[in-house]
Amino acid sequence: MEHLRLRARATHALRQRHNWEQLAKFCAVGATGYAVNLAVYASLLDGANLHYRVAATGSFVVAVTNNYLWNRHWTFRDDRGHFGHQGLRFLIVSVIVYVGNLAILTLLVEVGVGKIVSQAIAIVLVTPANFVGNKLWSFRLHR
Repeated sequence: MEHLRLRARATHALRQRHNWEQLAKFCAVGATGYAVNLAVYASLLDGANLHYRVAATGSFVVAVTNNYLWNRHWTFRDDRGHFGHQGLRFLIVSVIVYVGNLAILTLLVEVGVGKIVSQAIAIVLVTPANFVGNKLWSFRLHR
């Protein structure tokens, strides 16, 4: 019975144009975050000669800051709550997703995929979880 309610809610959500517009904006912000992440990652990896996991952590910090500010002010601007409250939730979702990113990155590097390509793939694979977590929790208004 509960699964039928959940299915009905999901079907309703998929039919809402606003949700698709937010997804498009989230992906646009994500594309800038993706570019920022990879640029910082490559700089830290090659320029600073850091271990790939340390470089990934540094690039995560820069990209998550970029993404939070853009998502707050553009993607979810109608759903803005307290800056710090939403920021903390965004950070929690991002850290959880980052753990998955780091696991995928490590696995790919260990099987011989290049470090930058591995990071590019890992970011893409965790993006859906990032959107859902932020849409349903970080930027959800409690009315």
